Amino acid sequence: MSSSFATELPLAPLGAGDLIDRAVRLYRRHLFVLIRTAAPPVIVVAAGWILFSISIQRIFVTSDTADLFWHIFLLALSVVLTLAGYLFILVVMGGATRTLVAYLLRNEPVTARATYVAVRARFWGLVVASLIVLIWVFASFSVAFVGWEMVAGILMFIGIGLAAVGPAWLGITISVIGVLLATTLALWIFFFVVGRIVYVPQVMLVEGKGVFEAFGRSFTLASGNVRRLMAMTLFTTFATLSALMILFVIIGLIGRFSGINPMNSAEWPAWYAIAYSILGPLSSILLTPVWMLGLSLLYLDERVRHEGYDIELMASKQLSELPDINVSSPLGTALHSMERKAPPPPPRSSGSILNLN
Repeated sequence: MSSSFATELPLAPLGAGDLIDRAVRLYRRHLFVLIRTAAPPVIVVAAGWILFSISIQRIFVTSDTADLFWHIFLLALSVVLTLAGYLFILVVMGGATRTLVAYLLRNEPVTARATYVAVRARFWGLVVASLIVLIWVFASFSVAFVGWEMVAGILMFIGIGLAAVGPAWLGITISVIGVLLATTLALWIFFFVVGRIVYVPQVMLVEGKGVFEAFGRSFTLASGNVRRLMAMTLFTTFATLSALMILFVIIGLIGRFSGINPMNSAEWPAWYAIAYSILGPLSSILLTPVWMLGLSLLYLDERVRHEGYDIELMASKQLSELPDINVSSPLGTALHSMERKAPPPPPRSSGSILNLN
């Protein structure tokens, strides 16, 4: 492996802090390439949010029936666009992982073109897999939220009861601790369930697995990844929210200087509503690459931990890759070929039982 890569991103089992550090360093090195890679799906999300922002305001102020139905249609279209954008982000994640492995293995340049060429080769399979992942995430969130409500409700009820018969501070303390415990438990349940399927796009494009085979493979790799996945998600979320708050302050000041009340969205002009609605997607364009890199590194780290993938990559780098045959790691290829191979020709028969002349 190249000396720069060996010193900056060693392939060894990584903790949560190491994963975030490696992702940020790779992001800084390939900043504009990664922004171009993440921009198309985030732009689709931005279009959905812009339509949502405009239509939801007009629904409550319009008095014309035809205009009302038109904006309801735009509202439904905005939901479809937003979900399609998030689906596209999951699809692109698999291509980003393949590009990272190719960079790691062959020192190939990290380009947006390489990512989208890989995505195009398995596009429909990735769409089906990503749709299943989105449904899985929604179901996981529902289960975690129900668990949070139950635990928080019980502990808050106990806290209120204690406050009624004892000191008020004790009841308040019990209630606050109950909410924190319920939130921690809900997050752990959510990431435990979601963590089973986070590697599906990566498995499909790096290992060449089919859709349902990739889900089984992701379940196999995803043992013990809850804390690292949670830490990486919370880091990316807080970084995105920080960038979003800065943008909100800027757009709020622009509105004040323009005579617009930022607190009254019903009176916003169209240009201000559009500018306000793209703040979230804009911050996502800047920080989605960190999330993509983090998941890619987490997938590679799981293979390092469970399969000695670092040895496999070093062997492939030094000795060239093994033939792309259907065998299990570490005897298989470090990076599955995207080219379709013709089946081998059947053996010719010479008339004798042992095919001997």
